[in-house]
Amino acid sequence: MSPLNIVILAAGKGTRMYSNKPKVLHALAGKPMVQHVLDRAKDMAAEQICVVYGHGGDAVPQAMAQYQAQFVIQEPQLGTGHAVQQAMPHLKDDSLSMVLYGDVPLIQLDSLQRMRTAGNGLVLLTVNLPNPTGYGRIVRDAQGMVTSIVEEKDATPELRKIQEVNTGILLAPTKLLRGWLANLNNNNSQGEYYLTDIVAMAVAQGVAVHTVQPANTWEVDGINSKSQLVVLERTWQMVEAQRLLTQGVTLADPARIDVRGTLSCGRDVEIDVGCIFEGKVELADNVRVGAYTVIRNASIAQGTQIAPYSHIDSSTVGANCHIGPYARLRPGSQLHDDAHVGNFVEIKNSEIGKGSKANHLSYIGDSTVGSRVNIGAGTITCNYDGANKFRTIIEDDAFIGSDTQLVAPVRVGKGATIGAGSTITKDAPDGELTLSRSKQITINGWKRPVKKK
Repeated sequence: MSPLNIVILAAGKGTRMYSNKPKVLHALAGKPMVQHVLDRAKDMAAEQICVVYGHGGDAVPQAMAQYQAQFVIQEPQLGTGHAVQQAMPHLKDDSLSMVLYGDVPLIQLDSLQRMRTAGNGLVLLTVNLPNPTGYGRIVRDAQGMVTSIVEEKDATPELRKIQEVNTGILLAPTKLLRGWLANLNNNNSQGEYYLTDIVAMAVAQGVAVHTVQPANTWEVDGINSKSQLVVLERTWQMVEAQRLLTQGVTLADPARIDVRGTLSCGRDVEIDVGCIFEGKVELADNVRVGAYTVIRNASIAQGTQIAPYSHIDSSTVGANCHIGPYARLRPGSQLHDDAHVGNFVEIKNSEIGKGSKANHLSYIGDSTVGSRVNIGAGTITCNYDGANKFRTIIEDDAFIGSDTQLVAPVRVGKGATIGAGSTITKDAPDGELTLSRSKQITINGWKRPVKKK
């Protein structure tokens, strides 16, 4: 099979977005629209990816710098044909070239793969719409062969009745495409160079024109406004919800879940309303996620229960843990099996050992906590001196009394007990009670100040 080039047209200003941000950088399902298309290009194993950008300066190439792509500016913007012309110097003739669009973010891999196997010549992705307003119409002869594409503004009333429309996505031998583009003209109502005019050229040369249709019409929905963006967002979220339901996941309400990345689930997973999953999230068997929880780039092992309003970011959670409500696991946190992190507890860059508990109102940062440790309410690891961060070590079976401050670097020994209300600045030995309190006194006869009138 011939090598594949993919040209992504991403130069549109997006006037109706009413934003200074280039249209293709507006996010759908958690990432910029053009990034979805770049990911499909990678999935297609394209030898060369060329992104044609325009408005917004270098915002698009800067935002997508992680991709091995050639970024080419289109200035001025003189239509889709002119846009593809900008990419041609970067493409080799002995290849196929596919044209995709940065504002058509949900094109699926299967549809593109079927285009590659549709036949030699020019391949068009078309779709039948009950209301084709705004789209170029696919014109066929009596034998059903494609003869041309006519843009709506140039179409007669009779042609406008055609429901099969052009999506703009096409595949062609690069050498042929180069020749067709060189012969484009702008003799139309818009004064632009239409990419669609190459179809008539192909027919005139006797080049076969094949058509493929996507499995879902939403795959080719383009975005020109915030209203269209939000409609496609909800469409995609319902697709994701249906995928999860088909796999056996229990969703309290399929209309109230947001997957902004990839979510993989084991058996008997339950997800309550309003949950958001970002990046790569893995939920093992029997995990329950409470309402309005946000999980980003995390792995949750089997049997763990996450209570409502918890936030888990770039962390790993073991089996049968209990988290929340209102718990926060910041990046670098690792909970071993059977750990408990309760309400208003924040964990950052810390390891919590098997069976250890921090159930109330605590901050554990830059710490290594052993197994079966109990951390009382109001405990804080003081890990930052204003310039540098230091680590706290709490060994197995330690008991940390409520309202304790552990001033790092400090170590609490195995089986040690820290008395409530202590500020610990030195290592606490194994198996001993360590506390730091001022002597309690009562001042007889003291009067509370009274506010002066």
